[in-house]
Amino acid sequence: MPKAPQRALSAEALSPASVGNVGVGFDILGHSVAGAGDRAQVRRIDEPVVRIAAITGCVQELPLDPARNTAGMALMALRKALGLRHGFELELHKGIALGSGMGGSASSCVAALVAANALLDRPLNPESLYDFALEGEAVASGGRHGDNVGPMLLGGLVLATRDRLVRVPVPASWHCALVHPHMVLETRKAREALAGDYRLGEFVAQSANLALVLAGCFRGDAGLVREGLDDVLVEPRRAPLIPGFTRVKQAAMDHHALGASISGAGPSVFGWFEDREAAMAAASAMASAFSDAGLDSDTLVSPIHGPAAALLPSETLA
Repeated sequence: MPKAPQRALSAEALSPASVGNVGVGFDILGHSVAGAGDRAQVRRIDEPVVRIAAITGCVQELPLDPARNTAGMALMALRKALGLRHGFELELHKGIALGSGMGGSASSCVAALVAANALLDRPLNPESLYDFALEGEAVASGGRHGDNVGPMLLGGLVLATRDRLVRVPVPASWHCALVHPHMVLETRKAREALAGDYRLGEFVAQSANLALVLAGCFRGDAGLVREGLDDVLVEPRRAPLIPGFTRVKQAAMDHHALGASISGAGPSVFGWFEDREAAMAAASAMASAFSDAGLDSDTLVSPIHGPAAALLPSETLA
């Protein structure tokens, strides 16, 4: 008789960083970024619970209580929705600093879901993990928004609505320069800056800009993106929270950026460019501008069509 296939009892996954909002797409548009990410190792256990065994890396003082941890909550939501009789034990390795504007909380829960999904008797497709990722992300941000978890699940630039994910094509040559200053800006504080009144004209202008960016990406038309990648709604209210922001953004624009703005809730700043060489030069200039403001920084240059979360090679256990 043929030997029954072994079922994996352990899996490890890496989820990349991301640029949330992309300036004009508050809470609904984001893209993944190569070069940084969180890893999750998940073990399938007989007990019908979710446990977090350890958290290592650049951030360690995070809750081990799964209900208060983005990765833990995502796995709890997965278990509940699928009625699983088994549980999961999780170890996280943080490669993205929290409060960086690079999707650190989202990366943890997506990495955990991708690893846990590989241990299911019937694994789900990435889109089917979206709702569980939103449950996890809400632990950190207080809301179910998919601009970070969506691109991490699918890779590249993604339009993430409440109920669905839509991949947005971009030319392979287009790159992002992402500069992370060494400071923390908590998402909740950044959201508090958005309180107050808005004019109807601001919403109309922002809607027009988002439409131009999406049309430009689908057409591969840099001119349309250049015309639209200008956040008139959120950026003016958050920019004062980031020392040197105006000069950092101008450094990107001086290097012919299609546009530049705040990544996620900040303080990281991103710019879009038509090729890698321009993005590399801009990243250096943007970092120098942060230095002038008294902040050291790290830089990443990645295709806008960045990677999706994926399993890492691991030994299959009997």
